[in-house]
Amino acid sequence: MKKHTRKQYARWILLAEAVGGLSGWLTRKGIRTYQKTIVQPPLSPPGTVFPIVWGGLFALMGIGAARIWASPPSAARSRSLRLFGIQLAFNFFWSILFFSFQVFGLALLWLWALWGLILRMIRSFREVDFPAALLQIPYLLWVSFAGYLNAGVWRLNKH
Repeated sequence: MKKHTRKQYARWILLAEAVGGLSGWLTRKGIRTYQKTIVQPPLSPPGTVFPIVWGGLFALMGIGAARIWASPPSAARSRSLRLFGIQLAFNFFWSILFFSFQVFGLALLWLWALWGLILRMIRSFREVDFPAALLQIPYLLWVSFAGYLNAGVWRLNKH
């Protein structure tokens, strides 16, 4: 395994956080509208919880990706990093679908696809670096909870 450096970890964490931050910035108006006008399902956390949780999850994603990148070159490593990038893009666009466009049914389908990509990424990470895979479990669990919330919003706000 390549030597782990703080710079390598910082780069991967900053990449993941930047994607999340840009998505949040682009959807900020939609989030405000959502919070004021959309009926939310039971167990919906207050809006202040989301940036805190997502900040932690993006950091874990970045740490996991850094561990994979630091592994010896292999087909599994390449596949893992490719899946990381694809799921990160899906994550980015889910917020836009859900908050900016408020197409809740389409966002739910998108989220199911994201969930499947996260699961594939975890399995791929496991082949390369088991701790990197374990770091993604909270992400999968949170996206599962987000699926419940998305489904509830879609059901409660059909027009």
